[in-house]
Amino acid sequence: MTEKLSTENLQERFRAVEENLEEIEHNVTVAAQKAGKTRTDITVLAATKTVPVEIINYSIEKGIAYIGENKVQELMDKYDAYEKDKAQVHFIGHLQVNKIKYLVGRVQMIQSVDSMKLAKEISRLSQKREVQTKILVEVNIGREENKSGVLPENLESLLEEISVLPNISICGLMAIPPANVKKEETLHYFSQMYEYFVDMSRKKLDNVSMDYLSMGMSADYAEAIECGANMVRIGSALYGARDYSKKNV
Repeated sequence: MTEKLSTENLQERFRAVEENLEEIEHNVTVAAQKAGKTRTDITVLAATKTVPVEIINYSIEKGIAYIGENKVQELMDKYDAYEKDKAQVHFIGHLQVNKIKYLVGRVQMIQSVDSMKLAKEISRLSQKREVQTKILVEVNIGREENKSGVLPENLESLLEEISVLPNISICGLMAIPPANVKKEETLHYFSQMYEYFVDMSRKKLDNVSMDYLSMGMSADYAEAIECGANMVRIGSALYGARDYSKKNV
């Protein structure tokens, strides 16, 4: 659900986004340097769940070049209003097979593929619509029963299976470590994930590129970068805390 804002509230939110973006840019630059990288090596994706389009487009005007939605319906509701000539649109949420038809040909990347069932449908629709769809394979790094993602021990075989499908391009890995754990545990998961990323890169699997390791969100993006992430998904640190009480108007 997306809130509707008055002109005054919009201006206030615009100012906050600008200030937050400055802080994020600084933190990303510092973290990149600690990891032996430069700012240009890191992709900042704005997680835009519940964020009004006016604010999303303002952040794009200020330099955000990648946005990501978690819900298919919300993406569809906002899609025509995005500044799509200036920013890529990614899908970053849990995905059901019957919703893939709304994404193929619309988004530049689907970051949450964790099964052959999803991959086959993406491939089928991509062929039908004559497009090439980029994906990341999501890994369940914390082995959580209620969370999406392929288990680490099944990652290589899934990559190999997907790699032979037409009109689908594997571009890397995505992970969301368990929430509400100690910082040391989060860093452990990030480091583990980077090891899998490096391992899959070294294997040089046919038709598999390890261009992106997408991990780290508002609370831990700097640490994720220091551990090897080159794409971070930032929502509340950029747009402010989400207000789920607001409804579409």
